[in-house]
Amino acid sequence: SREILQHSPQVDSIKSALTKRVLDMLSKMAKKDPDKYQQFWDSFGSVLKEGPVEDPSNQEKVAELLRFATTKSDSNTQDQSLDQYIERMPEGQEKIYYIIGDSSTVVRKSPLLEAFKSKGYEVLLLTDRIDEWLMSNLTEFREKQFQDVARGELPDLDKDEKADKSEDEKKEDSALIERVKKYLGDRVSEVRESHRLVDSPACLVIGEQDMGLQMRRIMEPAGQAVPETKPILELNLKHPLVKRVEDTAEEEIFGDLTEILFDQARLSVGEQLDDPVSYVSRINKLLFSV
Repeated sequence: SREILQHSPQVDSIKSALTKRVLDMLSKMAKKDPDKYQQFWDSFGSVLKEGPVEDPSNQEKVAELLRFATTKSDSNTQDQSLDQYIERMPEGQEKIYYIIGDSSTVVRKSPLLEAFKSKGYEVLLLTDRIDEWLMSNLTEFREKQFQDVARGELPDLDKDEKADKSEDEKKEDSALIERVKKYLGDRVSEVRESHRLVDSPACLVIGEQDMGLQMRRIMEPAGQAVPETKPILELNLKHPLVKRVEDTAEEEIFGDLTEILFDQARLSVGEQLDDPVSYVSRINKLLFSV
């Protein structure tokens, strides 16, 4: 019966041998005939991405065969290996960075990439539905840890760029952050200064242990219980719009500007606004006041 075969040592031995043979064959193909392997990846790449999760014993071998689109080029073709990524890592980069999103357009234009681009750090662009599940199980490769650019704090990113601030500047920054947090209330779990942003005024990130947006979109329609999480709003305190928010004393205008910052941050990660009409109205009011 099937149950007997599933618990048979002989079947397990055959399975292990066949898996090793197939992985070795694919590895040789990837090295000797990259174009042929690319054709294989284009057809079965999303299936192969299940390997590191379903077969932890062969996780390293399967990871060698994975291919990704990256910020190295404008192409959306998944043709870059993790070994190639590590070879190109500049001095000072300690982790393998990646970003997850619904489409190549969203992830390529994400404000979360601004600091990485300025430092010359390459980022893996993950847009397949299986990617967040994959990365939640694939934690390192060649002793390099993976890091989601939209998750948690990134102390390694700004460790060399923390400018010395006067006590007055620190108090002003702290006052603005507290004021924005008080206005947004329980819509965010935290408001803090961003070291991810260069050109954008604000962005949303998720906590270190929180479920990502892609996984939530998969689980919710399936009727599975999804833990309630709130995003973290990060502010680029050097941006002119954030400076204008800081200098605004009138509460109504302060509220409008804060709402615009928050809604723009939501849009940049691919979220839908609950009230797009109000967003447009606030933008128009801001334009008329210029």
